[in-house]
Amino acid sequence: MPADVIPTPLPDCLDITQAFARSWPVRLGDTDDQDRLRLDAVARYLQDIGFDHLDAVEDGDVHQAWIVRRTVVDVYEPIMFGDRVQLRRWADSLSNRWCDMRIQLKGERGGHIEAAAFLIHIDPVAGRPARMTDAFMAPMLASTTEHRLRWKAALAELDDLDVETVPFPLRVTDVDRLGHVNNAVYWEAVEETLAAHPDSHELPYRAIVEHVGPVMARDKVVLRTSVGADGLRMQMDVDGSARALASVAPLPARAAD
Repeated sequence: MPADVIPTPLPDCLDITQAFARSWPVRLGDTDDQDRLRLDAVARYLQDIGFDHLDAVEDGDVHQAWIVRRTVVDVYEPIMFGDRVQLRRWADSLSNRWCDMRIQLKGERGGHIEAAAFLIHIDPVAGRPARMTDAFMAPMLASTTEHRLRWKAALAELDDLDVETVPFPLRVTDVDRLGHVNNAVYWEAVEETLAAHPDSHELPYRAIVEHVGPVMARDKVVLRTSVGADGLRMQMDVDGSARALASVAPLPARAAD
């Protein structure tokens, strides 16, 4: 993965005290059998604080439709069941139709995760990228230096012949208000893959999900997995076409400092 696509470590907030902040307890449904906050729960947390953030900014009510193009989750120390997680969210860069948002998650009793989400603002009627209003962008423009954000893919489709292939059945509860399979469901596929390959990752690690196309209700999804020396690579296919790419790989030691 080219280093200039996703920096390591993810960039810090210029003034963390100005970041939008929320906290809540880590509950039973968010954790696995080792009490660890799961990656799909992290994805839901990112969605939840995102909508809370919209409620707190001007014109947030007319910016309710977003598509996640990519999510990066850097896990340094797991956040555990029973802890209270502190989330801080801020804009790292933007254009007038999309933005890269950074989210920091820290447990009050330990645990540290850094995340980034590339989000595209959508016109809910036309279903295509839509310009954000000047009032909505104003605080992001004031606190960032990159205002010509461009999309650049970080992951490539699998071309390995030796891949594991399993079906990934969808449920009616996986579909969100836009008619797409919700972003957190893709992270359930990552968790399934990690559970099947418990020796292939260790802390600290970076997990990425990059969306190629939508997965819709009643799609027949196939999960393909490749295990290599540099980590896990995953691909979700529908009718032989890639719809999402994912990877889990070690973070350099210096990024965990």
